[in-house]
Formats: sequence, C-alpha cells, structure tokens
Amino acid sequence: MYATVNAATLERVLGHRTRFDARFGQYFDSLAGRFDLPVPSRYVPRCLDLLRDLSMRGGKRLRVVLLYEAARLVTTEEVPGLAEAALSIELLQTHGLVHDDIIDDAPLRRGGPSTYYAYRREFPGHGATALGLAVLAGDLAGFLSTQVLLEAEAPVALRQALLGVHTRTAAETVAGQIADLERDAHALPDEEFLHTVTDFKSARYSILAPLTMGLLAAGEDPAPHRARLHRYARLVGISEQMRDDCLDLFGPFGEDAGSDAVAAPAVADKSTGADIRSGRRTYAVRAVLAAATGADAALVEAALGDPRCPDATLERIREIARAAGVDGRLNAEIRRHAEEAAAEAASWEPYWRAEAVEFFRGLPMWNVDRMP
Repeated sequence: MYATVNAATLERVLGHRTRFDARFGQYFDSLAGRFDLPVPSRYVPRCLDLLRDLSMRGGKRLRVVLLYEAARLVTTEEVPGLAEAALSIELLQTHGLVHDDIIDDAPLRRGGPSTYYAYRREFPGHGATALGLAVLAGDLAGFLSTQVLLEAEAPVALRQALLGVHTRTAAETVAGQIADLERDAHALPDEEFLHTVTDFKSARYSILAPLTMGLLAAGEDPAPHRARLHRYARLVGISEQMRDDCLDLFGPFGEDAGSDAVAAPAVADKSTGADIRSGRRTYAVRAVLAAATGADAALVEAALGDPRCPDATLERIREIARAAGVDGRLNAEIRRHAEEAAAEAASWEPYWRAEAVEFFRGLPMWNVDRMP
C-alpha cells in the first residue's frame, strides 16, 4: 500500500517525523538544565552527547508515527501529552539500543559506532570502564524516558496513565530481552517461543505502547480494546521480525524505497550473516536448522556462534536454505501475518474513525509489498 500512499497521508506522516526530530533536538539542547549535572564532570556531558548522537542519527520513527496516528483514530485535534509521549518512547528506544549493542557486542548502529564501541575507542585497554559507562548510558536514557512524562504539560491523570503504560512496557521489554537470550540456548527453539520473544522484546513497545498512549492522550480508554490492539501489534511484530531475519540471512533488499517510504528499513548497519556469526537462533536460522540434514546440518551448527565464519560458509548456508525452500516459506509466513494484521485493523471500523483505521490497515502490507 505505502509504495502508492496518497499524498495527504504521506505529507502527514513526514510531518510527524520532521516535527518530532526538531522537538527531540530541542529536548537534548535543554537537557543540561532539566536535571543537576555533577560539575566539573567530563564523563556525564560526554554520555549525554553520545545519547544525543545515537538518538538523532536516524531510525524510522515508526513509533512516533504510530503514536500520532493512534490519536487520529479518535480526533484530528491537537491533544496534550503526545509530544512528551513521543519523546519518552524514543528515549526508551535509545535505552534499548545501547543495551542491545552491549549484549550483541555490536560495533555499529544506524550507520555509526554503537555507544559501547564509542566508549571502547575512547578507553582503549580499559574494557571494564567502557562497559560500565555504556551500561550507565543506557540506564540514563531509560530514566530520562520516564522523567519526560512526569514533566509533561498535561493533566495529572493523563500523565499517570501514560507513565503506567510506559513503565509496564519497559518491564515487559526487559523480560523479552531475557527470553531472547534464552532462545539461543535451545537447539531448535519452538516457533511459538520465537513469537513470544518477538511479542515481548519488540511488538509491545514498538507497536502496542504507541497505540495505547496515543489513544490515552486523545481521551480514549484503551482498556476495552487491549486485546484487539495486542493482536494487531503481535502480528505486525512477527511479520517485521521475520522480515529482518530474512534480510540478515539472504541479504538486503528494498533499498530503492524512495522518498515515499513510510518505514524504510535500515540495512546499512546490519551486516548479512550477523545472526549466524552471533549464534542467534532467529526465525530464519531456525528454519534452516529444521530443514537441513546430515552434513548440511553439521555445517550450520558449526557456523553458529563463530564470529570468524567465512563468507563462503555463509553463502553455502544460503544455498542450503534456498534449496530447501526456506526463503519461500518464510516470505509466505511474513505475508500471512501481515494480512492477518491488516484484517485485524479493518475490524476496528466500528470503534474509530474510518480514515485513521485505513492507515493501520495498510501499514502491515507495506514491507511485504517490497519483498523481493
């Protein structure tokens, strides 16, 4: 749908992004005055600089778009609390990215150095200091994400409701990260377990939380709708995660999205084969393991978790996967989950504005339509 999104919707979505990025920059500009800094510390200002750099460096801002479009399900009027909710959810994203990159020992993020590796460069030979500073940087982003809600120019009841969603989501996301590490301890993780990891690690904070917070800010009680919102978020999250996993195994695609892209994928900072080299038993890796037998299965298992796995071995794994039809089956599953998400959104019409519902109905199919 969104390769041919109408001009009005595109302008609105790009407006969400542009206004948010300006507000995010202003937030970081004023941050030193928002809480006491230990003067004359040099490390604290540097930490804030790194958080700003990572936060402003890129990203799809899909959560911001979902937040504002969720409010439009109820009203087209400006509503209080949305700007602060957007800041909070993107600061929570920054928190997650910093910690993700520590867990994954990832040198790159959004086309630049991860916060962890930036500190490693600044403190060569002092690994414990670099690690400690990176952990604390992620923690600081997390705490700031709650502070911004407490300071929102919105009624007290709304601030408390938004904070309740935010803190619940943060806890669920950490639980998802823990389950994500557990996933890789399974020789062949059950697919339902992978769905649960995706739900907690990403779908709830990337999709469900923005939907819930947007409705709250617009004056709608989301509690009666939580089940339908969660079904949508889970289906979209699974479809997107499967797509990311295919991207890592089979290579980048869809870079020619153009300026009309609503949620163009970031491919520059995720090297193909990273999941194999890191030993991550993702949807794609699981599918290969389930399909491979004999020497092929042994080759895949030997490659998993080998950071020096040769490119030739990765290419052989791709050949094994394609010969077994893994790519086709995964693409079909990606499409099926997206179609189910679109159908779920279509069922929202009795509750909310039809024009806004249409946005959510079309969104799940956007990435699918760009699959090779």
